Amino acid sequence: MTRGIPFILLTLIAIFLIFACAGPSRLDKDYGKSIKQARSNQVLHPEAEKNLDPVIGMDGKAAQAGIEKYRNTFEQPREAPQPLVQTGTQTTKGKE
Repeated sequence: MTRGIPFILLTLIAIFLIFACAGPSRLDKDYGKSIKQARSNQVLHPEAEKNLDPVIGMDGKAAQAGIEKYRNTFEQPREAPQPLVQTGTQTTKGKE
């Protein structure tokens, strides 16, 4: 009985060492492939980085006016929206 325990331990250690020296698994070869594929699927024009022409769009004054209009929306408090009140099967805007 006492010889059996060391034999079992040595056998388990040998099995673990054999598996530790095994080559790469299929999981290791495909590791990160799904992320790379998802990223490449999100690119609309893969060749766009080679186009060095300047971007044509809004001029500076129009862009500045848009930014100022956006910033001004935060300065004035907005009205709280009226809560929806359900009565039976109808949904109406209620005033409190």
